[in-house]
Amino acid sequence: MTLHVSNLSKDYPTRSGPLSVLRDISLELQPGESLAIMGPSGSGKSTLLNILGTLDRPTSGTVRLADKDPFALPEAELAGFRNRHIGFIFQDHYLLPQCSVVENVLIPTLAGPTNANDLPWALELLERVGLKDRLEHRPAELSGGERQRVAVARALIRHPLLLLADEPTGNLDRKTAQGVGELLRDLHAREKTILIVVTHSPDLARQFPRQVEMIEGTLQVRQ
Repeated sequence: MTLHVSNLSKDYPTRSGPLSVLRDISLELQPGESLAIMGPSGSGKSTLLNILGTLDRPTSGTVRLADKDPFALPEAELAGFRNRHIGFIFQDHYLLPQCSVVENVLIPTLAGPTNANDLPWALELLERVGLKDRLEHRPAELSGGERQRVAVARALIRHPLLLLADEPTGNLDRKTAQGVGELLRDLHAREKTILIVVTHSPDLARQFPRQVEMIEGTLQVRQ
């Protein structure tokens, strides 16, 4: 169930010719491993995450997850693959304001066959993230850190192989951000997912044993 990325590149067409955003990126991560990616705005970090999450397609190169090339799948199968195997956490939590905490966590399960274990697993996740007493609250009744914890639980509800976090602590104060970072590492280690975090925060990046920097579309090991 390795994530294997080989010679990945991404270009966008412009009037003056192709604009290269990602250049010949290769990496490999095993279940239980994690990676922090840093770099300035516009360096290609989010583009890479979007491709790894199958939300965008590479210009060249390959991505393999769960022994499959997801981009070789028809669109309907690709959507199902993404829902089953990839979890997303964003800078903004994107919780539905009309839904309760537990309903928000269960949203990804609505896209596939129902499972009798979905609700018990959602309740267990919310207990793990410290929100077992907030199950019926709406997002407006939660703090910023609590909303992001709901988003973490939602990302894990389908037992994903790959967990992608794009600036997950960007809207949080330093203490809350540290707590969310520790929570991410703890849950990913328990679930044996592959975790990739994009961040501007040196404090968050230091929580991960493997760190790289995106520089002009290439990945370089941080010194």
